[in-house]
Amino acid sequence: MNKSLFAIASLILLGLAQSAIAAGDYNDVPSSDPQYKQCLAYSSKTYEGGDAPSPVAGQTKAAAYCECMWNETPDNFKGDLAKFAETAAGKKTNGICEKYSNWGG
Repeated sequence: MNKSLFAIASLILLGLAQSAIAAGDYNDVPSSDPQYKQCLAYSSKTYEGGDAPSPVAGQTKAAAYCECMWNETPDNFKGDLAKFAETAAGKKTNGICEKYSNWGG
């Protein structure tokens, strides 16, 4: 009985965590942040569909993607977020952010 309750509670918590991510719970990026601005510029120049609405209220797919990349990379990362996503090291982060923004693969 206790194992069943634990399993149910775990599933509920997992569902809540996933819905929190889908709701846009990342830290907001300052609109003047150079990495974020660079990500938006590179993404709009290189990829299509970034101006479409994302699942995050009030954000385009590109804005949600770049916000995710900005939050998912380490604080000491100083490079180009969108170009990092195209590398082998950035593949996992790219997948997370494509799913978050509903944009891409």
